[in-house]
Amino acid sequence: MTEAIRQSLRDSKAARWGALGIISITMFAGYYLTDVMSPLKPMLESEFGWSSTTYGIFTSAYGWFNVFLLMLIFGGIILDRMGARFTGLMSSGIMVVGAAIKFWAISNPTLITDTTFGIHTQVFYASIGFAIFAIGVEIAGITVSKIIVKWFKGYEMAFAMGMQMAVARLGTMLALAAPVPLAMYFSSVHTVVENGQLIEKMSPSISAPIAFALVLLVIGFIAFFIYMSMDKKLELSETDPNAEAVKPMSMNELWSSIFSDLRQIIGNKGFWLIAILCVLFYSSVFPFIKYAADLMVNKYGLSQSTAGMIPSLLPLGTLFLTPIFGGIYDKKGKGATIMIIGAVLILLVHTIFSLPILNYWYVAVVLTIVLGIALSLVPSAMWPSVPKIIPENQLGTAFSLIFWIQNWGLMGVPLLIGYVLDKSNPEVVIAKAAGTEIPLYDYTNPMMIFAGLGALAIFVGFLLKREDRIKGYGLQLPNIQK
Repeated sequence: MTEAIRQSLRDSKAARWGALGIISITMFAGYYLTDVMSPLKPMLESEFGWSSTTYGIFTSAYGWFNVFLLMLIFGGIILDRMGARFTGLMSSGIMVVGAAIKFWAISNPTLITDTTFGIHTQVFYASIGFAIFAIGVEIAGITVSKIIVKWFKGYEMAFAMGMQMAVARLGTMLALAAPVPLAMYFSSVHTVVENGQLIEKMSPSISAPIAFALVLLVIGFIAFFIYMSMDKKLELSETDPNAEAVKPMSMNELWSSIFSDLRQIIGNKGFWLIAILCVLFYSSVFPFIKYAADLMVNKYGLSQSTAGMIPSLLPLGTLFLTPIFGGIYDKKGKGATIMIIGAVLILLVHTIFSLPILNYWYVAVVLTIVLGIALSLVPSAMWPSVPKIIPENQLGTAFSLIFWIQNWGLMGVPLLIGYVLDKSNPEVVIAKAAGTEIPLYDYTNPMMIFAGLGALAIFVGFLLKREDRIKGYGLQLPNIQK
């Protein structure tokens, strides 16, 4: 009887894919808020007086608590010890709290006049909210990864991870395309004095897109309650009623177990190679997305209202391609090779973006589509490869360590890009201070930084492929067990 019930859950396609669909709602909402400020950068500068450096500080806040307070690592340990139900609900709740603080800060323009720790008070509180949100979304990411392994190991694991990432990328696509129209739709009219005359000025509602994100996150939080019920039924179906109860660990045994897991993971060369590849790859894509809409305005001459449309093509491509590439990995293998090809595309795209020529919008469209292919290739092979290197009982901790290392890049690179952008364009900084017409940014140096990250990712990809041949991880072998 127990076997029959088990067959109807984990081994049932309907159950597996139903569980995946529910948890994907939470990640869709999280990815939307992650990038919702990207197309709003010019508005933040014109309405609130932010600079590129200020924007870089805010964007870097994503990694503040995850990196310096080790929140991601604690999240992975909690996941391995407390399980996906507790950790998923906790992380989705944290996302809601962080988003609420960010919304409050952006919807209070009076905070602009004050400073906290040397930056605008509005930027400070928006950054704190973003940093709290980042704890939740990153822990939710490792939780969802372990959930997929739990439900799909031995089945369509890479395809399932690809589908989950595709749904999440829909959130990114929406974040790039929707904020400016939403801000303009909810804009307000107020009277200002210019050149001694009273004129009516239309001010966009920058907080409106964030309010929409907050609603989505609440829906995702509620959806996770539904998954908790499914997960409980799954565990009951796989529990042997005749098995002896597991004796609870003492505190000393618990800490000994945690440190033992950490030592084994950190001592694994394959883990380090895939973690370094992860940080290099994602640091060349996600920080780029934060500046992509601004790049389209300054390099390709698009209007602010349409600038987010081209970057929104990037996640649109991943919607279809990530599951396809994941399916190829499931059936044919070649995981390390797939990651290397993706890194080569990263180098190619950012190198062309950095050239002071080919400044045509259709070139930007082609490059964005190719970048979307790269964003489909690498994750479709990278995340399903982790369970081949790390035992399942250590996956939560391993994923959290990888995400923690990745967060160093997601924190540092946007800050570096904002700093380099201001330093490379002193005339823009001078014009803002003088209140005169602001010239266009030159994005050559920032794009060269992104290209350099792509080149390093290629090198690490070959090292990982070599390590796979030595250790026999099976990265080049199919995932589906016949």
